[in-house]
Amino acid sequence: MSPAIYSQQRSAAHVRENHGDDRTLWGKLFGQEKTLMTSAIARMNLFLHGIEDFHIVRGDTLAEPKFVHGDRLMRFDVVLANPPYSIKQWDRDVFAADPWSRNAYGTPPQGRADYAFWQHILTSLAPRSGRCAILFPHGVLFRQEESAMRRKLTDADLIECVLGFGPNLFYNSPMEACVVVCRTAKPKARKRRILFINALNEVTREGAQSFLTGAHIEHIVSVYRAFEDEPGFARVATLDEIRAKDGNLSIPLYVGAAVARQERAAHESEALPRALDTWLKSSTELRQSLEALFREAGSTSAASDEATAARSGSASGK
Repeated sequence: MSPAIYSQQRSAAHVRENHGDDRTLWGKLFGQEKTLMTSAIARMNLFLHGIEDFHIVRGDTLAEPKFVHGDRLMRFDVVLANPPYSIKQWDRDVFAADPWSRNAYGTPPQGRADYAFWQHILTSLAPRSGRCAILFPHGVLFRQEESAMRRKLTDADLIECVLGFGPNLFYNSPMEACVVVCRTAKPKARKRRILFINALNEVTREGAQSFLTGAHIEHIVSVYRAFEDEPGFARVATLDEIRAKDGNLSIPLYVGAAVARQERAAHESEALPRALDTWLKSSTELRQSLEALFREAGSTSAASDEATAARSGSASGK
């Protein structure tokens, strides 16, 4: 089943779990799936989950987006997606002249279509209320061949949060994955900032499979809502700081063991001059103390010699 369709089912389930009426979603759920069998299974699953009014269509999202309005893509408040990881079989040349303006940040390399899907999703967001959460391989955060597009996306201030997960969390892939959360209109306090969350250890493992518990999810959500630093787990970085790292969004650059090592190294680099300065001051004080002691000892010795000489002279006179 398409991960996007699964997300629709989970959206309805989330409404129910929070004592809402999932009928408020009817007619507002949309999904596109390329594979015929998968799209058919998706429709069946939605019916089985009690969702009766939805729009699931079959088609290639990059080559032929189905949800359009006149000469532009339809706009949505929320998009949840798990695009196929780094596909190579797609028409890059057509995308380079995309009629839907989905290449505003650049045309991805032929061997990796991740940024094509990313731009499709961003173009599908409502200007004032659009939000998306996209599951990607970690490579989208740091691959050099996509660096120019990544810098443009960062400068556009659309990325709100980068959330990193550990391996074996998803049935269709054993690799580590990340979720990138974007927002077309960030709250003022979050503008020009990105929250990095390292949830590598927020996982429970049973056999070969890993999963998030309710406690894990609550921890991640609470940190996202607070949008504040949590040592070893989350950090808010400014766009200037990210720009200084050439737009690299790799999570360990901002939070985790690598940052701890950097902070320790910085502390040690600052501590060494302080220790050297303290040692020099102590040496100076020791030298001054020794010199004073020697002078005092010398003065005492000279006085003793004079006294001895005086006594000797007095004895001779007698």
